[in-house]
Amino acid sequence: MKATRRTGLTRAASCALMAGALVALSGAAYAADPLVKACAKNGEFVIGFSQANNAEPYRQHVNDELTAAAKAAPQFTLQIADGAGNVNTQTSQVDNFITQKVDLLLISPFEASPLTPAVQRAIKAGIPVIELDRKTVGDPGKDYTAFIGGDNYKIALEAGKYTADKLLPDGGQVAVLEGLPSSTPAVERLNGFKDGVKGNSKIEVVAEQAADWLPDKAQTAFAAMLQAHPDIKMVYASNDMMAAGARLAAKGAGKEGQIKIIGTDGLPGPAGGIRAVAEGEWAATFTYPTGAKEAIEMAKSILLDCATEVPPNVTVATTAITPDNAKSLMGN
Repeated sequence: MKATRRTGLTRAASCALMAGALVALSGAAYAADPLVKACAKNGEFVIGFSQANNAEPYRQHVNDELTAAAKAAPQFTLQIADGAGNVNTQTSQVDNFITQKVDLLLISPFEASPLTPAVQRAIKAGIPVIELDRKTVGDPGKDYTAFIGGDNYKIALEAGKYTADKLLPDGGQVAVLEGLPSSTPAVERLNGFKDGVKGNSKIEVVAEQAADWLPDKAQTAFAAMLQAHPDIKMVYASNDMMAAGARLAAKGAGKEGQIKIIGTDGLPGPAGGIRAVAEGEWAATFTYPTGAKEAIEMAKSILLDCATEVPPNVTVATTAITPDNAKSLMGN
């Protein structure tokens, strides 16, 4: 009886082991499935890009770099749709891409919450979604495939530290021009800068206002700030366009050159922040990398290399543009 009992236990254990092995193999096979079924080295693929607003210089800079990166991959056809700063327009364009059955969707959502359902529909349709620069609601790797962009909070934190340590070591009044409050970069940049200047207890943030990334709104807002707080010594603008508007407001108040200005984006070209710093109009700007090259590389991994997974978050580093390096970077 003892021998029989041992034999029964051995068979049960064997069955359990076999079942476990089958489950493990099944799980391994599932995990090894590529992110898209129709992937191939020599395939031809359409990538749809839903851009938040082509009218913004930074957005056009993204488009240019994305187009250049896509041209280096002959298997890719890139289609760019201009959301025109309107969530309804952008939602319709994303739905059009889904109807067209694009192979991969890139999106820079104009606003986070309103574009979330459209992204969810794309994922449900089996289309990988890479969010570029801005996020919808949810977690990368779970609610959408991946996020690629700079660390907005960290970029603004560096701007705040630069202000506290270099620009206003003796303290003073500071103002902040925030981007569109319903977009994730605006919130992150506002919080990052305010945390950065906390390292200097003599600095006081006396005014903050949203100007929606627009230079005319920034000019109006900063002009009002200067009237209410004539002792402002420095303004942090959450993008280069608003920094340009702040400079016009300072000039209008007869304070050009007296108020230190920091932008964000570090755009090239005659209207960009790099030139403004190089020519002494601003104290600094911090580059916000487009992530275009990284996005196309991830698309290659998914569509050409049949990747089973990709990094859910890819952070692209920033560069501080100051009087020390601005001139050398103007041609880049």
